[in-house]
Amino acid sequence: MNDSTAGTVDLRDYLLGTYDELKRRLVRRLGSDDLAGDALQDTWMRLDARRDRLDPVQNPAAYLLRMAMNTVVDRQRADHRLMQLDEVSALMELADPAPGPAQNAENDFAVQDMLALLQRMPERRRRILLAIRVEGLQQRDVADRLGVSLRLVQRELKAAQEYLAARSADGRPVRF
Repeated sequence: MNDSTAGTVDLRDYLLGTYDELKRRLVRRLGSDDLAGDALQDTWMRLDARRDRLDPVQNPAAYLLRMAMNTVVDRQRADHRLMQLDEVSALMELADPAPGPAQNAENDFAVQDMLALLQRMPERRRRILLAIRVEGLQQRDVADRLGVSLRLVQRELKAAQEYLAARSADGRPVRF
């Protein structure tokens, strides 16, 4: 191989032919066999990606070593920008899952609006709605408790839900 006219394909061939020597030199510089191997792998991938856009080089060994070292520097910069696992864990512990003051105020207004709507509802309708949606009773049990028919409980529950949906602030059905 003529070193003065080595092109992209020649650089890939040169990397394959002198892999052990290049890796040994990188291990000496980097102090890590794994890091040197990763650097050469990244160099191979960069050569493959730049196959048609690479000019001939004078010294393929120096060029490949410099390219491998640049991949190490790029990886270290990228790793430096990423948070370590313990840093992420520390941030997660700082995050408060409880709602903030704005959310609390909004919730308070929503509860007040709901109570006002419930107070304007007829007594029997309100009792049926609360027994089913808040207490979790079955419609049949509510009918027995109030001494009314199941059909009446169903009609009152439907009327209560329609009443709340029509008057809720955002127009969506109100869920308990």
